[in-house]
Amino acid sequence: MELRDYQWEVILPALEGENIIIWLPTGAGKTRAAAYVCKRHLETRGRAKVAVLVNRVHLVEQHYRQEFSALQDRFRVTPISSDSDRKFFFSKEVALSDVVICTARILQNALTSPDQDVHVELTDFSLLVIDECHHTHKDSVYNQIMEDYLERKLTGQQKLPQILGLTASPGTGGATNFQGARQHILQICANLDTAKIMSSQKHRVHLEAQVPQPRKQYDVSHERPQVKGSQSRQGLHVGMGPRGEERDPSSAKPQGLAAGEPWGVEISSAEVRAWEKRTCALHLRQYNDALLINDTVRMIDAFDALDQFYQLEKATKVLRDPTERFLVSTFEENKAALLALASDPRYENPKLGKLQEILWEQFQTLGSSRGIIFTKTRQSAHALHKWIQENARLARLGIKAAVLTGAGYSNQTKHMTQNEQQDVIKLFRKGDLNLLFSTSVAEEGLDIPECNIVVRYGLMTNEIAMVQARGRARAENSLYSVLAKANSREVSRERLNEALEELTQRVIEEVQAMPEKEYRDTIAALQRSAMVSRKVKAAEGHQKRQLHDPDAVRLHCINCSMAVCHGSDLRTVEKMHHVNVNPDFKIYYSATSNNVEIPRNFKDWKPGGSISCASCGQAWGMEMIYRSVTLPILSIKNFVVATPDGNKQPKQWSRVTFAIEEFDYMDYCTRTLGV
Repeated sequence: MELRDYQWEVILPALEGENIIIWLPTGAGKTRAAAYVCKRHLETRGRAKVAVLVNRVHLVEQHYRQEFSALQDRFRVTPISSDSDRKFFFSKEVALSDVVICTARILQNALTSPDQDVHVELTDFSLLVIDECHHTHKDSVYNQIMEDYLERKLTGQQKLPQILGLTASPGTGGATNFQGARQHILQICANLDTAKIMSSQKHRVHLEAQVPQPRKQYDVSHERPQVKGSQSRQGLHVGMGPRGEERDPSSAKPQGLAAGEPWGVEISSAEVRAWEKRTCALHLRQYNDALLINDTVRMIDAFDALDQFYQLEKATKVLRDPTERFLVSTFEENKAALLALASDPRYENPKLGKLQEILWEQFQTLGSSRGIIFTKTRQSAHALHKWIQENARLARLGIKAAVLTGAGYSNQTKHMTQNEQQDVIKLFRKGDLNLLFSTSVAEEGLDIPECNIVVRYGLMTNEIAMVQARGRARAENSLYSVLAKANSREVSRERLNEALEELTQRVIEEVQAMPEKEYRDTIAALQRSAMVSRKVKAAEGHQKRQLHDPDAVRLHCINCSMAVCHGSDLRTVEKMHHVNVNPDFKIYYSATSNNVEIPRNFKDWKPGGSISCASCGQAWGMEMIYRSVTLPILSIKNFVVATPDGNKQPKQWSRVTFAIEEFDYMDYCTRTLGV
C-alpha cells in the first residue's frame, strides 16, 4: 500500500489516534489513505475493529474490491450491503470481522435494532471511517450515528471509536458569505468531533500534478421556438374547477414547478369539493411534469409520459367522478394535436442539438472517449438514452450508452436494482460501455479514472455536486461541460458555485489556522448546543404525535374520499412499515396476484402484491407477508388524514398527529387467528 507524499502528509494525525477530516480532491486517493490508516490501526491497537461507512450502495463493493482488498491477507474484511443476507446477522459478522464495509443505514439500523442477531453498540468499534463525510449534518444517517457518539461523549463515556472523515468538498451549507460558511464548516467538524481538517500544504504541487483539472466550458443553447397561432390553443389544457372550467397550465408556469412551490399548494387549498380538488391537482401535476420533461428533453418524451399516465388511469381506475371523466376525455380529444406538435422537428429542443455537437466532437476526435451525462431526473436519463439510440448521426461513432440511476423508489420510472447498478458500472469500467446517462448516483465515489468527458445537462445544484461531478473527468485533456440555455438560472448557479468553491477553500484555511484552544472551545459549544436542540426537537415530535386520539382519526382514500380505517387500526413493523391490522380492512382494497419487486432482502417478511382502493382503483401501497401473515402496508401520501381539527395530507408518516403502536405478532395471531 504505497502512499504518495501528500497522502502521508494528511494521515499523520490519524496515525496518532486523532479524529480528523481528510480534505483532498476527487481522484487524489482518499480511500487508499484511509485504508492505510485502518491497516496501521489494526496492527497497533489491541482488540481493534473498523467500520467503513459509505452513503452509496455501489461503494460497498467498490471499496471492498479495490483499496481494502490489500488488507485481506492479514485481516478479515467483510462487505455488507442491503441486498446481502449478512445484514440479518450483522452482530455476528461484526464479531468475526476486523473491517466491516457497509452503508451508514445498515449500521444505524443495527445500533437501534432490538434483534440480538443484528444489534451492535457504537463502542464495539475502535475506528469509524466516514466516506463523503460532508453529509454529516441535519437529519442525515451519518449525523444520526454521530449523535449517538456525541451523546455518549458528552455524558462522559470512554472508549469511543476514533473518527476519520473523507471529503472532496465540505461545501458552505447554503451560505454565501464568509461567516455563514465558517459556521457550516465548524458545525461539520463538531458533528464529527474533529480535531483537525487535513489538506496538503507541503506537497500541493505534487497533488496538483497528480490530479489535473479538466478543461471547463459553458455550452449554452438558444431558446426553443414557441408554438404559435391556433396550434398553441390545442396544446396542454386541463380541467381546473369543480365544474370543469379550463385552464392552460403552460400559460401560468411554462417551465414547470419545482416540488413544493406555492402554486400547487394554492390549488390544493382551493374552496372546491375535496375529491374534485385532489383530482384536478393530480392531473395538473402530470401536465406540469410533462412541461418539465419537454423543457429538458423532447416533446415526444413529454407526450409519452402523459399518454402513459392516462392509459394507466383508464386501466386501473373506475372513472365514476364526472371531473375525472372530463379530464381523461380532454386529453383524448387533444391527443392527436399534441402528438402532431411533439413530432414536428421545428420545435426540437436546442439543448439536444448542443449535446449532439459535444458528443460528436469528443467521440469523433478521440475515438476512445468515455463520458457521463449528468441529468436531474430518472425520466430525463431514460429519455436521453432513448434519444441517442434513435440518433442516426451519433450511431456512427460507436457510442455504447446505458442509464445509471438510484435504487430507491420513484413515481417517475422504474428503479434500478443494486445488481443492475453494479453491472452497468462494471461494464463502464471495462470499456464495454462508454457513455452513461446518470442521475446524481454517479457523482460521488465512482472510480472511473479514464473518464474524459462530463456534461452537466441542464442541472442546477450546489457547489458540492459541481466538484463531485467535475471530479469524474480525470483523464488527461478531459472536458467538463455545463450545458444549459443562455442566461438561464443553471448558468447563474454554476457561476455562483465557482465562487462558493473558492469561499470554501478560504474558510477551511481560516479554520485550520485557528488557535487550538479557540477551536476546541468552539467545537465543544456547538456540540452542547446541538445536543440540546436534538432533545427539544424530540420532545416536540413526541408532543405532536399525541395531539389526537387514534380512535378519532380516520384515513380516507385520496382519490374517492371513502373513509377506510381508523388511526387505531395501524401498527408499525420494524419501526418503518405502517400496516393495518384490522381484519375487516381487506374488504376496502384489491391486491394484485404478482408480488412487488424490491431490490433487497428482508429477514422476517417478503413483499406481496400491490394494493389499491376497491372502489376507485387508487394505489394505496403493497402487501407484506410477515411470518406467513399477510398485512397491507399503507403509503400515507395516498390518503387524507381526517382529525377533529380538520383534514391533512401528510407526505410522510412522521408528520401524523397521533401515536401508532409497534406491531405485536403474538397478540395479532391470538386475536385474529385464534392461535
